[in-house]
Amino acid sequence: MNLDVNTLFTVTIYVEAILGLLLLFAWVQNTAIRAVAWWGFAHLIRAASIVLFGMYGSAPDLVTIDFANALLFTAFAVTWTGARVFDGRPFEPVYMVTGAVLWLLVCRLPVLADAVDTRSLIASGIVTTYTWLTAYEFWRGRSEALVSRWPAIFMLFAHGALFLLRTPLAAMVPWSPANHVLGSVWLTVLSFEALLFTISIAFILLAMAKERTELRHRTAAMVDPLTGIANRRSFLQDAAQLAKRHKSNPRSTAVLLIDLDRFGHALGDRALEIFADAARQSVRASDLLGRLGGEEFAAVIVDTSRDNAMAVAERIRASFAQAALEVDNRPVGATVSIGLVYCQEAAIDVAELLAQADQALYFAKENGRNRVEVASLDMMLKRRDQNAAAASVPDTVVAKSAA
Repeated sequence: MNLDVNTLFTVTIYVEAILGLLLLFAWVQNTAIRAVAWWGFAHLIRAASIVLFGMYGSAPDLVTIDFANALLFTAFAVTWTGARVFDGRPFEPVYMVTGAVLWLLVCRLPVLADAVDTRSLIASGIVTTYTWLTAYEFWRGRSEALVSRWPAIFMLFAHGALFLLRTPLAAMVPWSPANHVLGSVWLTVLSFEALLFTISIAFILLAMAKERTELRHRTAAMVDPLTGIANRRSFLQDAAQLAKRHKSNPRSTAVLLIDLDRFGHALGDRALEIFADAARQSVRASDLLGRLGGEEFAAVIVDTSRDNAMAVAERIRASFAQAALEVDNRPVGATVSIGLVYCQEAAIDVAELLAQADQALYFAKENGRNRVEVASLDMMLKRRDQNAAAASVPDTVVAKSAA
């Protein structure tokens, strides 16, 4: 079967319309990702523009060329807007119609009335601009770990480049009657590329939306909803992974166990949020920080010296004390006590280090709070003796009662 341009036009119309409806259907299933609706409408608008293109010869050029192109540019602008919305940026109504308005104005210029190649180049430039802007929006949001961003960026850039080059390349084709077949082949190639692009980009954009939804679900299960830092489960999992990596590349490590002092429960949530912000700013991105539960937090500082670990702990303590002097215009004066354990061993046991940090935290509380205590052997022995003495008290009381 010969696949001519007219056949490709008809197929493209149906494909664009079906893809638009499928994207809108997917958006109805999860209206939280509004960008999918924008992309769905973009496909429907593009289908309408191709319908008008297909009416060339049976309708005025104002409709089949001028208005059809204006719709096409609007479709690419809507795709770009969807990319902005996808990454939380506002849509720009003026820029969204700039391409269409510019084209309609250009078409009214007498000097360009018969300049087919120039008008074609302008049209290609407008499409390329919106396409590359869409790729740029996805590039700007690359910090979000979505694998499907990269094929979307590549395809949008490549499609924009081909659109920009189609007029110069078309000019290289000898359009004499003897070479009419060659011209038809070139138009077929361009139309077929556009069809493949529209199918591929629709599925990639839908994959991006699905990937983001799954990522957010995974993140929600691993992040404390109040403070935005790792919850207990996530912190312990990350710490266990760190311990595995530590075996092959041992580095000095410090573990901090942190507990809020004079915790004002009336403003408890705000105090916890303030502490999380202060702690986040005091540790590096490579360090671990998590909320173990209630007002208890922990941190693992890797590749550090003892003095630097102490400095980090003091920075957390001081910055929170300053930030929590007043909360929502009410005096609170909350502080934190921190237990720190420093390890230079080739293998680390996070659970054991947390237990030792807990002993140091106990002494920080006993010695007046709002301070940092470092775990030591003497401290461990003293704490063991205190526990033993406390455990023997009930037996002594019972013996005296019996006498």
